[in-house]
Amino acid sequence: MTDIIVIGAGLAGLVAAVEAADRGRHVTLVDQEGRQNLGAQAFWSLGGLFMVDTPEQRRMGIRDSRDLAMADWLGSAAFDRAEDAWPRRWAEVFVDFAAGDMRGWLHGMGMRWFPVVGWAERGGGFAGGHGNSVPRFHLTWGVGPGVIAPFVDRAMAHARDGRIDLRFRHRVTRLDMADGAVTGVAGDVLEEDDARRGASSTRAVTGLFAIATPNVVVASGGIGGNFDMVRRNWPRDRLGDPPASMLSGVPAHVDGRMIDTAAAAGAEVVNADRMWHYTEGVANHDPIWPHHGIRILPGPSSLWLDATGRRLPMPCLPGFDTMATLRAILATGHAHSWFVTTSTIAKKEFALSGSEQNPDLESKDWRMVLRDRLLNRRATPAVEAFKKRGADFVVADDLDGLIVEMVTKDEHVDPARVRAEVAARDSQMDNPFSKDGQVMAIHAMRNHRGDRFMRTARPHRLTDPRHGPMIAVRLHVLTRKSLGGLLTDLDGRCLGADGAPVPGLFACGEAAGFGGGGYHGWNALEGTFLGGCLFSGRRVGRSGAL
Repeated sequence: MTDIIVIGAGLAGLVAAVEAADRGRHVTLVDQEGRQNLGAQAFWSLGGLFMVDTPEQRRMGIRDSRDLAMADWLGSAAFDRAEDAWPRRWAEVFVDFAAGDMRGWLHGMGMRWFPVVGWAERGGGFAGGHGNSVPRFHLTWGVGPGVIAPFVDRAMAHARDGRIDLRFRHRVTRLDMADGAVTGVAGDVLEEDDARRGASSTRAVTGLFAIATPNVVVASGGIGGNFDMVRRNWPRDRLGDPPASMLSGVPAHVDGRMIDTAAAAGAEVVNADRMWHYTEGVANHDPIWPHHGIRILPGPSSLWLDATGRRLPMPCLPGFDTMATLRAILATGHAHSWFVTTSTIAKKEFALSGSEQNPDLESKDWRMVLRDRLLNRRATPAVEAFKKRGADFVVADDLDGLIVEMVTKDEHVDPARVRAEVAARDSQMDNPFSKDGQVMAIHAMRNHRGDRFMRTARPHRLTDPRHGPMIAVRLHVLTRKSLGGLLTDLDGRCLGADGAPVPGLFACGEAAGFGGGGYHGWNALEGTFLGGCLFSGRRVGRSGAL
C-alpha cells in the first residue's frame, strides 16, 4: 500500500511526485522505461518556457501583460466545443501562473534563462487570431536537462528519505477498481535493458506486479511515438488524410497506452483529434529512436516551397503558423516541402530542436555559445553536421546546381517553378520596403533587437554569391504533441462521461492535454508544453483532493 502512485517519470510525473512528497505523502513512481530515461521527453527538449512580463522581456524592451497573453491564447485556441469548458478554465489559470508565480518558483530552484527571449509562433496575420503578439519563449539555461534537473534532484532526495519509491521497468496495464473507485494498479515487470536514453527497449516480460493505493496519477505522456494511434485520431475533417510517411520527434515509448487504460477505467478522453505536429522535420543522421526526426526552428527568411517548387501561401512563413502550414502542405497531396535558403541565413536563423543538438546551451558554457553562434563564420556545429551528413540537405554554389540536387532527391520538383519563385522573391530585396508579405515580415522582425542580434539575417537576395553557398532542405511532418487527452478538473481529477470525478484517478501533463483535456485548444503558442507539464504536475501534487 502506498498513498499515491504516479505513472510516468517524465517532467509532469516528477513534479507531481515531489510536490506530493513535500506534503508528507508516500509516493510510488512507476515507469515502463529504465532509470536512464528519468525525465522522459523533457530531457530532449530545447527547454523553452512560455512566461509573461518577465525581467528578461523587459530588458529586451518587450512590453507584455497577462491580458495580452490571454488574448493571444484565446485567439490561438479557438475553443469551439462543449467539452472545452474545462480546457478553457485551465488555460486561464495557466496564463495567470505564467504571468505570476512561475518564474519566481523556478528561479528559486536555480533555473535561469538565456537573455534573448525568442519569438515562436508569430501568428496568422491578424491581431485577434493565432500567434504570440510579442516574444515569450524563454530558453532555459541548460535546455531540457536544465529543466528536469531540480525535480530529479528533489525526487532523489525524497527517495533517499523513503518518501518516494522508484519502480522502473514497471508497465501498468490495468487500473484496479472497486465500486467505481481506484484501488490500485497492476501490470508487467519488463526485463532490464541498458539501452541508451531514448532508444527502444525490450518489451520482454519477466513477471507481474500489483500495488494497492487509493490515488493514481496518470502522467504517462502522449501518443507521438505511436504512428498507428496518431493516424487513428488524425483530424481528417480539418487536415484530410494523415501523411503516408512521417518522422517522430519523440521516442517509441511515447505510445499513448495509459490513456486507453485510464479510459477503460471510466475516465473521459476529449479532443483526441487535436494534435501538434511540426512541418520542418529532417531525418536525424545519427538516430536514437525509430524514425527519429529533428525540427529546424527557423527564422523568417528562408523561401518555403511545396514539393513541386510552388511557394506556400500566407501565413505559411517560417516560424509563423504551424497548423496553417501543415494544412497547406497536406493539401498539395504531398507530405513534404522545401526550404531554399543561403548559408548566411542558415548560420543566423537555423536552430535545431533537441538538447543533444545544442551542447553549448546544455553545458551552460558562454564561451562555447559565443564561439559557435556569434563568432563562427559558419552555422553551429550541429547544423554543419546536417549539411554534410543529413539526407534532406543539399548544398550548391548557385541556383542551377541546387535545383539539380533537389531534383535528384525529389522527382516532384519543377525546376522552372523553383527558378520563378526565387526570382520573384529576389526582386523584392532592393528596397527597405516591399509588397511581399514575407519580406515585410523580415524587416519587421528586425525591429525586435533579439531577432536582429541573433535570429534574423540582414535581408539579401538568395542568389547573391556573397551569401552562398545556397542550401535546400527537404522538410517532413514530424510528430510531437497530443493537444487533447484525459478530461480533468482544476485539481487534476479525471472526470467521467457524466462529468463527475472518477474517485482516486488523476492526470497531468500531456496525458491530460496539459490540463483539462486540452488547454491549448487547436493551436499552441510554444513553451506551453513544458510549462503545462510543470503547472499541471504542480497543481495535482499540491491538490487537497490527492
